[in-house]
Amino acid sequence: MIRINDIKVPLGADVNTIKKAAAKALGVSADDFLSFSIARESIDSRRKNNIMMTYSVDVRLDGFEEEIASKFEKNKVLYFEPQAFVLPENKRNSKFSPVIVGLGPAGLFCGLMLARSGLNPIIIERGNDVDTRKNDIANFWKNRKLNTESNVQFGEGGAGTFSDGKLTTGIKDGRVGVVLQTFKDYGAPHEITFSAKPHIGTDKLGDVIKNIRNEIIRLGGTVKFGCKLVDIITANGFIQAITYTDEKGSIHDLETDTLILCIGHSPRDTIEMLYHKGINMEKKAFSVGTRIEHPQEMINEMQYGKNYNKALLPPADYKLSNHPLHGRGGYTFCMCPGGTVVLASSEENMVVVNGMSEYARDGENANSAILVGIEPDMIDENSALAGIKLQREIEQKAFEHGGSDYTAPCQLVGDMLKNQPSKKLGSVNPSCPTGTSPGDIRNVLPSFVVDGISDAIIAWDKKLRGFALNDAVLTFPESRSSSPVRIIRDEFFQTNIRGIFPCGEGAGYAGGIVSAGVDGIRAAEAVLRDET
Repeated sequence: MIRINDIKVPLGADVNTIKKAAAKALGVSADDFLSFSIARESIDSRRKNNIMMTYSVDVRLDGFEEEIASKFEKNKVLYFEPQAFVLPENKRNSKFSPVIVGLGPAGLFCGLMLARSGLNPIIIERGNDVDTRKNDIANFWKNRKLNTESNVQFGEGGAGTFSDGKLTTGIKDGRVGVVLQTFKDYGAPHEITFSAKPHIGTDKLGDVIKNIRNEIIRLGGTVKFGCKLVDIITANGFIQAITYTDEKGSIHDLETDTLILCIGHSPRDTIEMLYHKGINMEKKAFSVGTRIEHPQEMINEMQYGKNYNKALLPPADYKLSNHPLHGRGGYTFCMCPGGTVVLASSEENMVVVNGMSEYARDGENANSAILVGIEPDMIDENSALAGIKLQREIEQKAFEHGGSDYTAPCQLVGDMLKNQPSKKLGSVNPSCPTGTSPGDIRNVLPSFVVDGISDAIIAWDKKLRGFALNDAVLTFPESRSSSPVRIIRDEFFQTNIRGIFPCGEGAGYAGGIVSAGVDGIRAAEAVLRDET
């Protein structure tokens, strides 16, 4: 197979136009292609008066592919043979089903792979199924009644279900393609397999997750909702069983010799329990910050120019970072075009926000996290749980600063840069469903974090004129972008207690839907190899 890169065509070009451009680049006729598929699609908006689409395509020719490709620069034309993904041979010899805790991306993909291998995994999830979970979240946003077990953080699909369904990742792993193809196979939009910035959208992701869950069950797996891990039973350094509570509060023991922890980044009570049971953990770097909202129309003009074609271009996004010589750097994270800022609390009397977009991304505002990193040595306490303590302190301050009723505190960018509290809002309407209360971000976040955010906004305004819009709204805090804890695992994916496999974002080994899914697959592979 031959991959042809950097094929540029006008906006709105159809597949035949792309195919002809590929044939021309290769010096052959489009009729010579035995097969043709798009491998990557992106927008080149560097020239605002002539925005183009850029493609990489894969083609098959009748023989001599390697010889033809050798005539071109490798960054333009490359010969390769696709490698099919194959799970390792099942060497497991046990009468017990492996138990997976958590049905986020890591748990979904780990469960699917183990079910495909005939291991009949048992998955327990403390939250509700995705449809019930939607109702739980809607009730919280409308009536301020938080369900601490089923919310934006907990429930089927994990925290990513109520974000943007964003599938971008920086990891280089062949399993990324497996994750994307699996999502597509179970109902996600087909373009996620080739888009440079793939996303599913919150409104579509729920159905995709349900389809994967039903496939796990069809293959012999079991999924239990409303079931919370409360204890692990060990002997001689090995896992023997777990204890969990069901939705009625009844306590159950479940024997197993294999426990895969796909707990996500927010079950602080579970992490504390595991820590006190002697599982080795350590502090890790994490980030805190705020959400910033601009009018989406403004971001479109920044990226595409004033004369952009609205019908042919998607809502624009951005990805920015700032690395000053002195002071803390800042970066944007999980940018949601045409999205909303959502209240994402999972513990009572705490406020934390996140961003969410539906597939169409047709909301009034664009929002993104602006985050500043916190290194382990910046926290005085030596405990592995010190980062969780800091997160809680920030979220409790936010709850109080917003009025102690789950209203999110906010501040205008102009006021923050002037180091003065906001008294009222301006032209940008904040989208947080529980409402916002103008205040001062310095009453919630550490001063070095606010300084990093301020420096970044000023620097980015030089790249994207208008980014430091006075009326842009900062809603805070965003404190759950990643886990502040790493559960230590060895080369066999196991903890110091054998048979326990920590994986995904909550264990400190992933940072998003795709990387968590990839880590879930890797954990399943480790279980199948049954190495110690």
